[in-house]
Amino acid sequence: MGDSKRVDGRRARGERRRAEIIEATLAVVTRDGAAGVTHRTVAKQAGITTSLSTYYFATLDDLLVAALTTVADTYTARIREIIDAPGDKLAGLARLIAESGGPGRDRALAERELATLAARRPALRPVARRWRENIAELAAALTTDPDAVAALVATSDGLCTALLLGNAPADPDRIHAVLRHALGLHPEPPPDHA
Repeated sequence: MGDSKRVDGRRARGERRRAEIIEATLAVVTRDGAAGVTHRTVAKQAGITTSLSTYYFATLDDLLVAALTTVADTYTARIREIIDAPGDKLAGLARLIAESGGPGRDRALAERELATLAARRPALRPVARRWRENIAELAAALTTDPDAVAALVATSDGLCTALLLGNAPADPDRIHAVLRHALGLHPEPPPDHA
């Protein structure tokens, strides 16, 4: 019984260390871009030795996939909540996208950097596609038109990129209107002030 507790304790410490290394990787990506990620820069950011970084992630691709997976898992959970919740799914998506220009900017920037790197590194591609697949799933809950689904995916990507380039807070109501337009929905009538 004592041995299993020691093993569980080691496993928990190992999982914490992996998470710390992944967070350090995301910090390096946010600060220096994906090209700045090396085992050495990540180890320095995490305050560990390079050999410890390579112990947990043998290759740079392993490290990058783990970092991108962490971000993708967060977005997948958020989009799943929007799909499963009652109410206006596009308004939920608009709020999520708006975070790219505010409190979620660092994560969104890291995700974009790593997704762009996936164009050159095949190991990253399956994880990099998840944002687009998740948005397509949300769109499919609203329409059966494959062109409208593709339009919503492309519009969502474009809006996130525009927010990152503008580095400014976003208006969720404006984003909502653009998303509705991408799906071919009529504009919402203005609120009745009577």
